Amino acid sequence: MSALRLDRLLGNLGYGSRKDIQKMASAGWIVFDGALLKDASQRIPLSPDLPQRLTVRGKPMDPPPGLALMMHKPLGVTCSHKESGELVYDLLPDRWRQRDPAISTVGRLDKETSGLLLLTDDGALLHRIIAPKSHVAKRYRATLARPLKGDEAAVFAAGGLLLEGDDKPLLPAELEVLSPTEALLTLHEGRYHQVRRMFAAIGNHVDALHRDRIGGLDLPDDLPPGEWRIMGEADLAAVFG
Repeated sequence: MSALRLDRLLGNLGYGSRKDIQKMASAGWIVFDGALLKDASQRIPLSPDLPQRLTVRGKPMDPPPGLALMMHKPLGVTCSHKESGELVYDLLPDRWRQRDPAISTVGRLDKETSGLLLLTDDGALLHRIIAPKSHVAKRYRATLARPLKGDEAAVFAAGGLLLEGDDKPLLPAELEVLSPTEALLTLHEGRYHQVRRMFAAIGNHVDALHRDRIGGLDLPDDLPPGEWRIMGEADLAAVFG
């Protein structure tokens, strides 16, 4: 089992500098297996149950690297580290901005799209989810400006639709009509503003867009907009299921 210095461990999780961590230890704010840790240079064995064994100011240590989150992204929030306005990272604990490795979104939803968004600090997991060979589909609920004509499902399912500005046709996609102006669209690739551009290509306009599924993982009914939760093994398995 590998081990890491306490100051490096907590520093990588955004708790502060090595000097900050030593001050916290000296103040009696860090407890490991029921004992106060006074020396921030002490090496801590890394284990899956570490957040339950190590507390900071009476609270379990933040999850170690390998973190994966699901979020119900609200409208008006941007998937970016740098753009102006409210960002999805503003919805997470402040110190998580200082984590190393950093937390990143798995793909993006545009500012005016809501729904299921995954975030992780695990680069291998991120690339596995977005890699075309993983075949992780995404499903969107689209509200349209004009009634559907009736041939959209066949057009999308056939594949070969060429979007403006692209030089490669789209893969087949599945459309499920819910009402004359509402449909579910399942994609097997991720291009810039793809859903909006697909409907524009057939003469319609998306008024509202919401992602409710990634792979086999559905957005939980009890996860309101702006909230997030840590993903467990079953959640991750569902993404690839």
